Amino acid sequence: MAQTIFVLNGPNLNALGKREPGIYGGKTLKDIEADCKSVGEGLGFVIDFRQSNHEGVLVDWMHEAGDTAAGVAINPGAYGHTSIALHDAIRAISIPVVEVHISNIHAREEFRHKSMIAPAAKGMICGFGPHSYILALHALKSITQ
Repeated sequence: MAQTIFVLNGPNLNALGKREPGIYGGKTLKDIEADCKSVGEGLGFVIDFRQSNHEGVLVDWMHEAGDTAAGVAINPGAYGHTSIALHDAIRAISIPVVEVHISNIHAREEFRHKSMIAPAAKGMICGFGPHSYILALHALKSITQ
């Protein structure tokens, strides 16, 4: 039976494809969802792909994942740099969480260099464009077997 992996996306990621394509590329979030579902199927995962601009919704989904999923890949967007609530939600669940960023946050503005999520997550993948999501799925496969 396939394991469920939540792929959660935070604020402004619904604007991918239009938003700063020089930084984030031309793929839309729907394109990334299709890629994740295709690769996930090959890895034996069912991908539950979601996006919200609201921090509390992401926290609720993290709790839900803790009860129903084998792991989480989360692109927290800007909440990665500010959200103690998401940090605490990750610490409250016992499944692995991989933080994902499309851009290399360490090569951008200084306020993006620190992640509130990273200390609670199993790991972070950033800087590989939309392929960062695929790398996160492969990482989750290697630690959920």
